Formats: sequence, structure tokens, C-alpha cells
Amino acid sequence: MPETTLDLATLFDKLTAAKSASIALATATTTQKDGALSAIAAGIRQSARSILEANELDLANGRENGLSAGLIDRLTLSDARLEALADAVDQIVGLTDPVGQAVRGSALPNGVKITQVRVPFGVVGAIYEARPNVTVDIAALALKSGNAVVLRGGSAAINTNRVLVEVIQSALSGAGLPPESVQTIDEFGREGATELMKARGLVDVLIPRGSADLISTVVLESKVPVIETGAGVVHIFLDESARDDWAVEIVHNAKVQRPSVCNSVETVLVHAAAADRLLPLMAARLVESGVTIHADERARAVLPFAVPAVEEDWSTEHMSLDITVKVVDTIDEAMAHIRRYSTQHTESIITNDLQNADRFLAEVDSAVVMVNASTRFSDGGEFGFGAEVGISTQKLHARGPMGLPELTSTKWIVRGSGQTRS
Repeated sequence: MPETTLDLATLFDKLTAAKSASIALATATTTQKDGALSAIAAGIRQSARSILEANELDLANGRENGLSAGLIDRLTLSDARLEALADAVDQIVGLTDPVGQAVRGSALPNGVKITQVRVPFGVVGAIYEARPNVTVDIAALALKSGNAVVLRGGSAAINTNRVLVEVIQSALSGAGLPPESVQTIDEFGREGATELMKARGLVDVLIPRGSADLISTVVLESKVPVIETGAGVVHIFLDESARDDWAVEIVHNAKVQRPSVCNSVETVLVHAAAADRLLPLMAARLVESGVTIHADERARAVLPFAVPAVEEDWSTEHMSLDITVKVVDTIDEAMAHIRRYSTQHTESIITNDLQNADRFLAEVDSAVVMVNASTRFSDGGEFGFGAEVGISTQKLHARGPMGLPELTSTKWIVRGSGQTRS
């Protein structure tokens, strides 16, 4: 679809309306917000046919434009995926409203009471690509946390996102909340995304989700504060003591269950002392599921059918049934490899050695670090957040899967009874 010439006045009107809506949302009661969310979940179920018809248009355009298999999978909605989205919104209804929660507080000797409480950001901007589920996830989490949201979901999902936003806005109106609380600016194309990044004063925080290139562009060019989510060059280390069944099944699950998502494993590091034992078992299970193995020279000595790994493989988020395998001599070598190539998203160690497990947890500097578990658990829904805004790979404010508290800031409330400072 060709990009639309930017109408600055119309875009400014939308951002201004979002700012006004955020004021109403900041004082909305939990009951009001939950009512709107329940209406959104019901609307998604009732509008399933029109949503899926719009999605088919996007999928047809995507195939015609040569969209990768991974992005096609991310773009695809189905009855089951729509029901999962509606269920996630229902789960958010049941979560504690973070707005107004006391973080800490104290009373001065003179009787002045000081409390730090959670408050909404205001207007949250989101830039993402080929992920219509993100439209619902971010909108629902933003609403529950009292934020308005402006969405730029990309041309690949423009039809699906338009229908989803219409469903959401209709639910908001029915619940007595401003429909401008959730808006899309997809019609403005890439220029709209650029203007969103410049909208300091109207947009309070910007969250990019997507490819490494998209995230890097937003981080480097935005004048609005950014919470950086990251691409997933995810690692699993199989140490010398790893159980055969755990190693095989965890790696298989982490790669095969849904290879197009950011918590899918991309690189497996195998301790040399366990390579002859674990590599054939792991490879047999992966190849059975259609996975192409890219391996270094030492791994190919055990797996001669594997594709020779090249330098680029170690830093690639494949989003496909491809996996890279390397043999290492020590846990230190494994962690050094992770430090060099990881995007600091998620890493896991499979081990029966408590000391190695503790070292890995302490020394690997990623947003989520695991022991004896699939990296597919690195997800807001799995963590009990109902959904997620994204997985933050930065270290300021929020890190890891982002739920409701991560969409709030704080302010200090001071209550006195005539005290003055001496």
C-alpha cells in the first residue's frame, strides 16, 4: 500500500485528542476501566469475522509483497488467536489496578506525611510492525494503567489494525470513556511514525516493537523518551551435567513451538564434555521437526550434515526454523559468547550443577535469565501479566516483560497541616 502524504494538522489533532483523553483516563475509576476492557473483549469476539476478513487482505498483500515467513506468521490471526487475545483482555480485567498504589512513604517528625504513588504516563506511543496482537495487548494494558495510546502498527497490518481500533473505540464509547483514548496513525505512513517520534510534549513515552533496525531507528531518532524493547538473539547453554531429556525437549520447545517470536532460541551452546552425548539427541529431535542446524566446526564433527555456521549467524534473529550450534569448553566461554552476541533478551542454562546455575544467573546480564526452562516462558502472559507491552532490554525504569506497573510513573504526595520549614 502506498504511503499517504502527511497531513500535519490532522495528525496534530489526533495527538491533541489523545492528550485530552489521557486526562480523563487518569481519573477514571477501576470499575470504569474494567467495564471498557470487558466490552473490548466482547467486541473482539463479536467482530471476529470482520477482523479476520481484514486480516486476510493484509496477508494477501504481505504474500504479494514478499513478506518473510516469520512476519507472515506474526501477522496471521485465526479464530484461536483472536479468542486468546480476548481472553488476555479478560485476564487484565482481573489484575490489580496500579494507579494510586503506594510505592513507599514516611512521616516527618513535624507530622508532614510523604507518599510516593503510581500514576499513568499520560500518552503512550507504540511503533511496531506486522503484529496485530500488539494493537490489542498495548491498548488493553494502557487503558488499565490509565494511559491513552497512539499506535503506529505499520502498513503490513493496516487493514487489521483499523478494524481492531474501531472495535476498541466503539467499546470505549459504550463504556463512557473517550474513544480517542486509543488511536491509530497508520494512515500517515512512515511520515506519521517520524512525527510521532518528534511529538515531545504530546506523547510522554514511546515503545518500539519489531526488528532490530526498527528499534534502533526509534532509539536514535526519537525526541520522545523511549523504552527500548529488543530483538531476541536468545541462547541456551547445555552444560556438562545437563539431563538428556531436559536438554532435548527444552531446546526443541524453545525453537519449534513458535519460531517467529522474540523468545525463540537462536543459538545453542554445548559443553564439549557433553557434545558427543547431547548433540545427536538434540539434532535428531530438531531435524524431525524441520529445523536447519547451522553449526561450528566442532559441532559439525558430531553433526556432519549441519550447515557450516558463518559469523553472521551468531548475531541473527532468524524468526524461522533455523538454529545455530556451537561447542564450548567451559561455562566461562559460554557466557563470553553470550556477552558478545546477545541482545540481552533471554538466556537459559540446562544443568544439574547448582554452582553453575547460580553463576549463570548472577553473571549473565540479560533481562530474563533461566535455569532448566524453555525461553518461550519469557512472556508477559506467562508471567501472569495478562499480556505484555513488550520485553524491555534496557536497564532504566523497566526491564523484561512489561505489564501494568511498567506503564506507570510515580509522583510524590505531601500532606501537611500548616507546617513550614525551619
